[in-house]
Amino acid sequence: MSTSEIELKALMIASLNGDAVSHRALLERLSSRLRAYFKVRLASVGRGPEEAEDLVQETVLAIHLKRHTYDRANLLMPWVYAVARYKLIDFLRRTKTSRANVPIEDADDVMADEDNLSAESKIDVRRLLAKLPSKVQCAIEAVKLDGLSVAEAAVRCGITESGVKTNIHRGLKAMSIEITQEAKT
Repeated sequence: MSTSEIELKALMIASLNGDAVSHRALLERLSSRLRAYFKVRLASVGRGPEEAEDLVQETVLAIHLKRHTYDRANLLMPWVYAVARYKLIDFLRRTKTSRANVPIEDADDVMADEDNLSAESKIDVRRLLAKLPSKVQCAIEAVKLDGLSVAEAAVRCGITESGVKTNIHRGLKAMSIEITQEAKT
């Protein structure tokens, strides 16, 4: 077991025990690892670093919401990368990335079952969304929850495609900040 695995697992366990400082440190350290993970994988399918940042935010949010499912007896990073992998698969499916654009070792994963959130997590997401402006809520719900394309979301929300992308990025960032602030209390 690597030193970073030991340190990250210790932060996770402290976080699960209610230590807000450890929770914040864990999410920050995981964010940098996830950023590198997504940049490499997205570059291999011709996608940019801004999409990696959105995936980092989504994954950190999912880790926060699903942290109660982590089994303390297991290694942490395989669990984290499994969450990240499902977020990547969902992204590739949502953006209709062709199987031909995906590296051969990941091709079957594109067709994998969706990672369904538990009822508790859905309530958390809805509570966090409710704190956002209506256009931001609409963009996130349309693209991230309902699986619409950015163009379809723009029509639904009555804003430009660029506005949808901006609102999603800002909304996910605001939700991440809210999670961090809640972890402090």
